[in-house]
Amino acid sequence: MQTSSLSRLPLWKRSFDIAGSLALILMLLPVFALIALAVRLESRGPIFYTSKRVGRGYRIFDFYKFRSMRAGADAKLKELMAQSQYSAPMPQAAALASFAAGKKAEAFLVGDAGPVSEPEFWKKKKQTDQNAFFKMKDDPRITRVGQFIRSTSLDELPQLFNVLKGDMSLVGNRPLPLYEAEKLTADDTILRFCAPAGITGLWQVKARGKADMSEEQRKRLDVEYAQQYNFLLDMEILIKTPLAAIQEVNA
Repeated sequence: MQTSSLSRLPLWKRSFDIAGSLALILMLLPVFALIALAVRLESRGPIFYTSKRVGRGYRIFDFYKFRSMRAGADAKLKELMAQSQYSAPMPQAAALASFAAGKKAEAFLVGDAGPVSEPEFWKKKKQTDQNAFFKMKDDPRITRVGQFIRSTSLDELPQLFNVLKGDMSLVGNRPLPLYEAEKLTADDTILRFCAPAGITGLWQVKARGKADMSEEQRKRLDVEYAQQYNFLLDMEILIKTPLAAIQEVNA
């Protein structure tokens, strides 16, 4: 189909999402219960983890997953940052140091939220970038249960409730964290947001098992899906998703 209107999903897609997500939730209730019990028994804290994601039409919504990290994991982020594979200084840090040294700069920057002092802007930007790029091998914040449900993608089952609510679709483009979505505003990438956010999608079934697929290729596949999604394509992606998931685990 051509690029979709941002007002609402086609009736066939929304109807399939409601029927499919409801059927899967009812069928998987025992699995939900077992995972919830395992998460609660291993570590104190909430069963579900909620984060902000950006979906169709740049709409921000609460994105659900089973919690895979220990309670208070966010508080440990600063402590673990030094061990990160991406702990190199960010360009923003140099800019902030330059300002602190007394070099000339504009007093205020104007953004969507109004004027903000330049040092405050760079400070917040630095924190955002560091959180975005933080990654470490064998992250000690992840629980044993969390490691298992992540490797099997079981931590993503609560997104069926996102589909039922209308935040997401069974098939679409993956919903992005805010820091990623704000970078995709160019004409050649903005089209991806014409498609709904999805649990699985075109690049997932093509990328899994292919370590050499670049971010640019993934973006192109997102745009391709947004421009032509239809019932038959969705069914093809759903059929291929289990095999793709197996390939990813064995990769």
